Amino acid sequence: MANVDTSSSRPYHIVIFGASGFTGQFVVEEVARTVSEGPNGTLKWAVAGRSRQKLDKVLEQAAGTLGKPELRTAVEVIVADVGEPDSLAVMCKQAVIVLNCVGPYRFWGEPVVKACVENGAHCIDICGEPQFLESMQLNYDSQAADKGVYIVGACGFDSIPADMGVLYTRDQFKGTLTALESFLTASTGPEGGSINDGTWKSAIYGFADSGKLRSLRKKFGHKPLPVVGSKIKRRSALFYSNEVQQYAVPFMGADPSVVKRSQRFLLEEHQETPVQYGAYAGVGGVANIVKMLFAGMMFWFLVKFSFGQDLLIKYPEFFSFGFFSKDGPTRKQMEGSSFKFAFYGEGYTEGQDPSQGRPNAKIRTLVQGPEAGYVATPIAMVQAAITILNEPTALPKKGGVYTPGATFAKTKLVERLNKHGIQFSVI
Repeated sequence: MANVDTSSSRPYHIVIFGASGFTGQFVVEEVARTVSEGPNGTLKWAVAGRSRQKLDKVLEQAAGTLGKPELRTAVEVIVADVGEPDSLAVMCKQAVIVLNCVGPYRFWGEPVVKACVENGAHCIDICGEPQFLESMQLNYDSQAADKGVYIVGACGFDSIPADMGVLYTRDQFKGTLTALESFLTASTGPEGGSINDGTWKSAIYGFADSGKLRSLRKKFGHKPLPVVGSKIKRRSALFYSNEVQQYAVPFMGADPSVVKRSQRFLLEEHQETPVQYGAYAGVGGVANIVKMLFAGMMFWFLVKFSFGQDLLIKYPEFFSFGFFSKDGPTRKQMEGSSFKFAFYGEGYTEGQDPSQGRPNAKIRTLVQGPEAGYVATPIAMVQAAITILNEPTALPKKGGVYTPGATFAKTKLVERLNKHGIQFSVI
């Protein structure tokens, strides 16, 4: 049995590890906004990282941004380093949940997972790297189960909107949902937008290592998920989407693999009908396609060689046409940015046999929210933690390494996200 102990045996409900990083600083602000949502209306929390000086600076910044001067003195600072296992153990023993914001996870994630499992702390990350997420499941699932610990990856923009969006659509469908496609579009304001180069680095290392991911997946020995209803048709590598009225490409992030893992869990543990899923992203008009093809060709060529990877890492703005930058977006850019996931599903109405004939019903839903990387991601991560703290009986019965969908399928996470600006609706 898993155990979410919110009593006084651990001083902090949440410890934010990597709080002084680019994303971590926004997670700090989001936790500070939601202290009244903790167990019994109080959230006890601390920040952790390598440099006390940088952590103090982040708290100072949050105090000024939020108008909460008490943050300067009321929040405990814990010095911990991924390269020092003893310091991680000390940190984990003090936390009910560790929010791990230190990436790229393929390099820095495993010591945190290991320390959490060994010291009885639950762990949430915002990883979008399938190789890391799946290797943690392979290597730590049974240990986490033995310890009663939840290790929940991909709890940011990768992949809560997609994973919970699939479950939301399924729950709203009157009958058996069998196939679903999502179309992601993002918009920016007059200031434009960008993404911090940490995400760019994760993509570089992920594509360079794609062969290892294929061999990793063979180790699970999974049989293909059963296809219920008509088989979903895969779209081409570039096509005009009538759904979002622009050109689109297959979504290259973690969402498809995370959703598939959730569907497998729900089939195996709850005998729920698996939903086939296709994920796509809108890329705009012809001018954007030309840029994307040029950038894509350079990326695919360079990522195969170590010198090429070094170039990509050194000059993210040049090779991504300004989409990624070492500085990340400004607050002004973040305020003007937003995302939308449009879901188009089909299935069989109640009483219809999915093994007989074509689907006879459709559904359309929307998940939309603020800027994806540094506004929506902290909201999703913090609400995932709040859900674990407040709804332990709705979580999987045993500990393990889980996806968001597997962890939160029976909880009120979608309701919580709706209240915080990530909106789920039927169109």
